[in-house]
Amino acid sequence: MLIELNDENIQDENLLKLMKEAAEIAAETEGIKTDDDVCEVSLSFVSPEEIKEINCQYRDKDAVTDVLSFPQYESLEDMRWEDYLCLGDVIICPERAREQAEEFGHSFEREMCYLMVHSILHLLGYDHMTDEEKSVMREKEEAVMNKMGLSRN
Repeated sequence: MLIELNDENIQDENLLKLMKEAAEIAAETEGIKTDDDVCEVSLSFVSPEEIKEINCQYRDKDAVTDVLSFPQYESLEDMRWEDYLCLGDVIICPERAREQAEEFGHSFEREMCYLMVHSILHLLGYDHMTDEEKSVMREKEEAVMNKMGLSRN
């Protein structure tokens, strides 16, 4: 999977490698080929102020959030007909991720990978608006995290 990084300020290559692995596992689990020449995701890291502004503009929520996902397609079925998939855009607020990692008692790297998996699932059409949807999505997220050896503490 090609990760089109829209932020040159992130220098942690190991973290980016882990996040790419998380994204690929999540997509492959759903039957998406993730070779760099067939699949792409745009990734941006933003400040709390920036993500709050985007959250307000696109979701009508005046609050800082950890991650936002903007899918290119409505569902997995829409993707099946494409030769090259640009899944969409992922926007992460590392500052909020760091706060959550401390809150939940796990590493910043685990939280960033979890947010990436969460976003990829959104890009693939999953949501968590109902309890049933939330349960399905959480199960898929945890399966990817466990496969990476990043299960909850």
